[in-house]
Amino acid sequence: MAYHITKAVIPAAGLGTRFLPATKAMPKEMLPVVDKPAIQYVVEEAVAAGLNDVLMVTGRNKYALENHFDRVYELEATLENKGDHAKLQRVRESTNIADIHYFRQGDPRGLGHAVLQARMHVGHEPFAVLLGDDLIDERDPLLKRMIEESGKRNASVVALLEVDPDQIHLYGAAKVEATDEDDVVRITGLVEKPSKENAPSNYAIIGRYVLKPEIFPILEHTKPGKGGEIQLTDALEEMAGAAWTGGVYGVVFRGRRYDTGDKIDYIKAIVQLASERDDLGPELRPWLSEFVAGLD
Repeated sequence: MAYHITKAVIPAAGLGTRFLPATKAMPKEMLPVVDKPAIQYVVEEAVAAGLNDVLMVTGRNKYALENHFDRVYELEATLENKGDHAKLQRVRESTNIADIHYFRQGDPRGLGHAVLQARMHVGHEPFAVLLGDDLIDERDPLLKRMIEESGKRNASVVALLEVDPDQIHLYGAAKVEATDEDDVVRITGLVEKPSKENAPSNYAIIGRYVLKPEIFPILEHTKPGKGGEIQLTDALEEMAGAAWTGGVYGVVFRGRRYDTGDKIDYIKAIVQLASERDDLGPELRPWLSEFVAGLD
């Protein structure tokens, strides 16, 4: 059974402690990646995949998210009066991008709990979940492929990335079986942040999911797992082994991904994206070469 997915859920309730003090008064999702906040890249990706109904699951001190996607009449009037239509257009892009809703999570009890808060908004439809720490390059569409496979197989689909086995402890790891598609595997088990020795594979779950609504009753009885939080990985493992859910598949992503989850990777993401832009790259790349050549 194929279906048309229109709803995206973006959990955005985290405290961003790794970026303190920058995130003391500003949500980590609003940290700029070149000249746009990270959250805007994620919303743009959802919209490009046909998901125009976006629910952000937020927490305290996240008002800047709502402000960013709202109208700013004074700024728009100033730019209009100056005749600066290029900047005016960029300001309005975030305002008109999608139909965006907000829900306060309350107790931050993990990703699984955040997804469960979307139940009333999502209803009985399949939906996508996008995490803000993973930015997927628009030239390597992932979400469209996942939606296609979800409809084709009538199943939930997660995004997988092959990582160095020494890094698998940072992710949820998948036990997989091959399918008739080179970039699609069937998931038979999941482990949240395993040691290298206990990992079922080096296939790591990254922050994109296309979920059937059957995830909700499973999340309702999922007990707190690693870190005392309700882990989405635990619910997906149960889903993978239950025939009534349609199972769980993985799309193996081999494109460009930018991790903004820690400081070093955040800096790398900015440098990579800026150096590939037509307006910044021609000046930045030679400077980078010169700078790197001068390093000890």
